[in-house]
Amino acid sequence: MKVLIIGAGIAGPVTAAALGRAGIEAAVYEAHDGPAEHLGSFLNLAPNGLAVLRSLGMLGTVLESAVCPSTAIEFANGSGRRLGRLEDGSTELEEGLQTVLIMRGALQARLAEAAAAQGARLEYGKRLTGFERTGSGVSAHFADGTRAEGDVLLGADGLHSPVRTAMDPGAPAPDYTGLLNFGGVAHGVRAATPPGTVRMVYGSRAFFGLQTAPGGAAYWFANLPHPEPPRGPEAPGPEHWRALLLERFAGDLPEITEVLSASPVRDFTAHGTYDIASLPRWCDGPVGLLGDAAHAVSSSSGQGASMAIEDAATVARCLRDVPGPAEALRCYERVRRDRVERVVAEGRRRGAPKLAAGRLQVLLRDLMLPVLFRTISLRKGHSWMFDHRIDFDRDVREQLPA
Repeated sequence: MKVLIIGAGIAGPVTAAALGRAGIEAAVYEAHDGPAEHLGSFLNLAPNGLAVLRSLGMLGTVLESAVCPSTAIEFANGSGRRLGRLEDGSTELEEGLQTVLIMRGALQARLAEAAAAQGARLEYGKRLTGFERTGSGVSAHFADGTRAEGDVLLGADGLHSPVRTAMDPGAPAPDYTGLLNFGGVAHGVRAATPPGTVRMVYGSRAFFGLQTAPGGAAYWFANLPHPEPPRGPEAPGPEHWRALLLERFAGDLPEITEVLSASPVRDFTAHGTYDIASLPRWCDGPVGLLGDAAHAVSSSSGQGASMAIEDAATVARCLRDVPGPAEALRCYERVRRDRVERVVAEGRRRGAPKLAAGRLQVLLRDLMLPVLFRTISLRKGHSWMFDHRIDFDRDVREQLPA
């Protein structure tokens, strides 16, 4: 069997490594000219995703590039009043499985390196233009005029997946949620958070998150309610968004504008936040979808990367254990869908922060949130996500849902 994987972000290289361990040939095709290590902002890798990487021999390489642990959230209102604190519980787990903050580009590069070191083939500059089913499998077509033949085609090509569009033209399209997301790194600021803690601030007109690393660098993100901006030549540039964010956070906690002012202009690239409805199917014959191509997991869940990594290990197990590509991909969907959709629902429930508009709403929010956070803490609300483990050596058919 030969598997063609489209996309060398997070799911793609991990899938290739997992398939290699299963004795299955795999090749990854990426549209960018390289690992794109300097693109994107940062994310969290949770214990469940880290555990999969450990089982595949990829964890050490990834942890070498992690910035710092990120195991707690401290909430505050715009004036700096503390509203609560949530520990994610990962500090209680075995060494190496604590939630970490890592730059997305660094994660992608380390995963690609680890997969290649295990024998996986990755080809860059290969932009998919389409595919067709053949008598023996699938033929993928690329913009440079080349083709690749395989028994299975997996789309690990993100939220706006070309593979998904070609596989099912009637599939739901991503919808803009009304929020723009920004993220960057500032140096030389006085702002500081407790070790391993991200501070999330309900500003008066936007939402802000901040975590300072041991060396003093401030990793930040901002969610800004805003209509979907135009694309192409008419799209506003970073200077526009920088000025707008500074204006929207004026009057809130001073550390926010200090961090924004110290950040390089390139950090103020607007990224729309999109949602996608549950897909009617993740596979069609020998073609399947992984990660964001199959399910958009909100960043508020902290599980996007880890869900993609879990997908990768599971689809490899299914292709190893279940005869026939089409049946193996249906097995993968059956094993994964319930868990993924529960995580997706949790992310949507937490969702983008609802900014209180009036003084009474702010007062009620600030009274209710501390109670809510204490309740979540007592119930250990993260454990069902973090405690999930995949036994790669176990036959996947033993855990098929009834």
